[in-house]
Amino acid sequence: MARRFHTLDVFTKSPLTGNPLAVVRDCDGLDEAQMQAIAREFNLSETVFLLSPCDPVNTARARIFTPIRELPFAGHPTIGAAVLIGLSEAQSFMRTQDILIVIEEQVGPVACTVGFDKQGVARARFTLPKLPETAGMVGEILFIAQALGLAESDIGFGSHVPCIFSAGNPFCFVPVASLEAMARAKPDASAWKAAFGQMERGACYLYTRETVQSDHHFHARAFAPGLGIHEDPATGSAVAAFAGVLMAQDKITDGSHVFVIEQGYEMGRPSLISLRLDVAEGKLMEASIGGSAVLVQDGTLNL
Repeated sequence: MARRFHTLDVFTKSPLTGNPLAVVRDCDGLDEAQMQAIAREFNLSETVFLLSPCDPVNTARARIFTPIRELPFAGHPTIGAAVLIGLSEAQSFMRTQDILIVIEEQVGPVACTVGFDKQGVARARFTLPKLPETAGMVGEILFIAQALGLAESDIGFGSHVPCIFSAGNPFCFVPVASLEAMARAKPDASAWKAAFGQMERGACYLYTRETVQSDHHFHARAFAPGLGIHEDPATGSAVAAFAGVLMAQDKITDGSHVFVIEQGYEMGRPSLISLRLDVAEGKLMEASIGGSAVLVQDGTLNL
């Protein structure tokens, strides 16, 4: 059976930058082993498979795979799939107003608004289906530094120390003192287990307040060898969990706050992720992830 597929670059306005994503359509009838094999064939950070929704009130159901396993939730697949559905099914409406798309993921229904920005580039924003929460104890800073090819003195800044949070996928968040140290980070497989072995997937998100662009708030890198991803150009599910880090370690004040995180620069795939926090009485009430996406190619899988 022929099944349509598309690739998009996500969290960017320019093709061949951002985080590449494959989206396969017409996937009713595919089993998990077939989806995993297809994701391995594309060999991107994630591949999304769109199926009929379980609840007909929703737009679609999505299953998300890295090259080696399925994920319950991920950010750039959600943004990319929402943009693709909007461009394919409701582009004329998007010219005049944002539209609502609800994608069923294992973590729950994810509500996305999709439209065009002032430059005519498609973009989407979704509300986190699950607010971030702590997800375990971190290992010793020495072991974390060794696993990342850094010195202990490179780890931490201000009130920020390593911690583990999850908004669907757990990440160990590692604050790094400078951009220079971020550029030096290089995962050491032999030391990875000692630092992150307590985490099932061993995904690590490095961040610093020093940025390449002055109007951005954080610079980040992500390594997830346990997911078959050496380095990820843009990691929406990590930024979703990063909301918990900011609440815990920056003491965000009441009101709405928007942070722009730059990622992928060291890979030559610059990406921008927008994180919005809505805080009341010192508690995170809602958070959302936003970004642009551009369609790169269309094709057919003959399976």
